[in-house]
Amino acid sequence: MYKARPLIFGQCRVETWRGSSVRIIMLKCRLLLATLLLVTSPLVAADTIASEDLAWLKIMAFAAHKTDYVGTFVYQYGNHVETSRITHISDQDGDHGRLEGLDGNQREIIHSNDQVWSNEGGRRMKVGYRHDKSAFPAVLPEQWALLSENYRIKKVEEDRVAGFPTQAFIFEPKDGLRYTHKMWAHSDSGLLLKVAVLDKRGRIIEQYAFTQLTIGGNIDRNWMPHEKSTSAFCAVDQHIVQASKVSGVASSNGWHVGSLPKGFKKTLEMQRTFHGKDTPVIHLVYSDGLAGISVFIEDMNSKAVLTGGLTSQGAIQVYSKVKDDHIVTVVGEIPPTTVMQIADSIRYQGQ
Repeated sequence: MYKARPLIFGQCRVETWRGSSVRIIMLKCRLLLATLLLVTSPLVAADTIASEDLAWLKIMAFAAHKTDYVGTFVYQYGNHVETSRITHISDQDGDHGRLEGLDGNQREIIHSNDQVWSNEGGRRMKVGYRHDKSAFPAVLPEQWALLSENYRIKKVEEDRVAGFPTQAFIFEPKDGLRYTHKMWAHSDSGLLLKVAVLDKRGRIIEQYAFTQLTIGGNIDRNWMPHEKSTSAFCAVDQHIVQASKVSGVASSNGWHVGSLPKGFKKTLEMQRTFHGKDTPVIHLVYSDGLAGISVFIEDMNSKAVLTGGLTSQGAIQVYSKVKDDHIVTVVGEIPPTTVMQIADSIRYQGQ
């Protein structure tokens, strides 16, 4: 199973990585981008992050969305290991990505801009639209003020990942309600090559890391959806009844989350329909710039099943409980105590 995250976009496209002259060109390009990005950076971010580090962070986010690459990466937590192949292409038609599971049964997710298709056992289906684009290696946000508000960001050691030189960064939370993140970025392009989530003692809870990677060059495009192929895909229910981007914590559905950690902002609110359910499920999404939290609220009369208690998968915690004749489930990339604190604080306050 894939982790519950969607897939991950060239003015400064890398076409080849041969020769020292190309390295010099890329370094100059990186410095130019840094200068342009710093000019438009929020003052609050510049005050809390060193200008050189801020330039690095901007380029790391840019590289994930604007670089062509294909590679194999490993996702690990505990004794569990998953291997996947990811392909990303940015062209005049937009942003295209493919994620293939290399273990077990055939499974694949393809996106073209905001449209998403899945392939299970050779049957490709259109499944909906992307709302969150923060999957590895595109994990850094554009809201730099929000990121620096919640984390202390430090540049640390240089290293090598998948044969590439990297610069590492630590994102240390300003409270005990979230995890520390460590990231290794390619020294030339800024593309993230490795991401680890750490607990309070510095132990790795989960990590993503490329083991093989090709940047630029002639990348196979035969998998990319096009007009004829997309019309032939089998469409399924979009699952989205109503969706809108919102701000703040109060819900228009009458539900209120009273104890979110400081810095988490609501990024999405929707109602989702699921197979076998009589009524839609309310879905609220929050983010602090790195960590994400989803809150699902389901009517007890909609054939709901309460699994109860706390379950974990790496940095992902899932906690369910009954509130006001509803089942409330909180899923978050945060410590167990934080997930339970959020679930306990949810109340129905009326519409």
